[in-house]
Amino acid sequence: MKYIDLRSDTVSHPTPAMREAMYTAEVGDDVYRDDPTTNRLEELAAEMLGKEAALFVTSGTMGNQLALMTHTRKGDEAIVSANAHIFTHEVGAAAVLSSLNMKPLTFKDDIYDPDQIEKAIWSGDIHEPPTTLICLENALANGRVVPLENMKKIYDMAHSHGIPVHLDGARVFNAAAALGVDVKEIGACVDSVSCCLSKGLCAPIGAVLCGSREFIERARKFRKMLGGGMRQTGVLAAAGIIALTDMTKRLPEDHAHAKLLAEKLAQLDGVTITQNVEINMVFARLDWPKTEELKPWLYERGVVINGAGPDFRFVTHYWIGEEEIDKFVGLLKEFKER
Repeated sequence: MKYIDLRSDTVSHPTPAMREAMYTAEVGDDVYRDDPTTNRLEELAAEMLGKEAALFVTSGTMGNQLALMTHTRKGDEAIVSANAHIFTHEVGAAAVLSSLNMKPLTFKDDIYDPDQIEKAIWSGDIHEPPTTLICLENALANGRVVPLENMKKIYDMAHSHGIPVHLDGARVFNAAAALGVDVKEIGACVDSVSCCLSKGLCAPIGAVLCGSREFIERARKFRKMLGGGMRQTGVLAAAGIIALTDMTKRLPEDHAHAKLLAEKLAQLDGVTITQNVEINMVFARLDWPKTEELKPWLYERGVVINGAGPDFRFVTHYWIGEEEIDKFVGLLKEFKER
């Protein structure tokens, strides 16, 4: 059975063009830096995100952790959002890999408050760990997009204190599409940025970490330390090139499909869309009885979702179009009326 999978955009699989590119990819040994396809991917990523250099890594999590290792020293402290992926979904890696303290702050709707961040910077007292990094995320895991002006204020404030800024940009191209800006404008607000090539961009594996040449050289050594010297990475980088050149251009389609899904869900009795759709995520409350039965019921009928309700998140991607949305909404109506 071919499933309609709305759990996340992480479930997207490579396009036919990606599979062909992977099959025919020219490869070398990336540890020796002579894999031409990987080199092209890194050059392209750096250019698109407005940085001097880039590094191909296995995942966004690896990219984030390499950034922490490279920007900080043992015993330093980084300021993060309490709901940031780096803080909540990376297995406490900052403590294990970087011996790094993390100061989590809570913001309204997770949108950063520059003044609140500045107040959280340690003064330099001998009893305090030095604040040496500020971590941002855009787009956010809650489906919201951080305004560019907000990021600019944080960047200027951080640099006034001599502190670099790292961006978890797992969905940074979604953020750029939602803001209607070139992704370079987001990149200009941070010192380093990690970007997933999977998720909405459909590559099967991989992310890129971008920053200054000096920063990337240090990160490359840490990548090797973590076992990230993957040799003939051109097989994977070939899909990453298509992710950046082609798939970034079509992300507005995913956003439009998410808005369409939200509109159709809102027409069902007992369904409330709990926040505005800004990227490819729909957050909905289904005030129906027995929503804990919905997930297995849908699975038997070819639809995969997460959660037991009443609050759900549905995510659109390359493989979710109007036909899939209509089938899903029809099944929800059938479940409610059964």
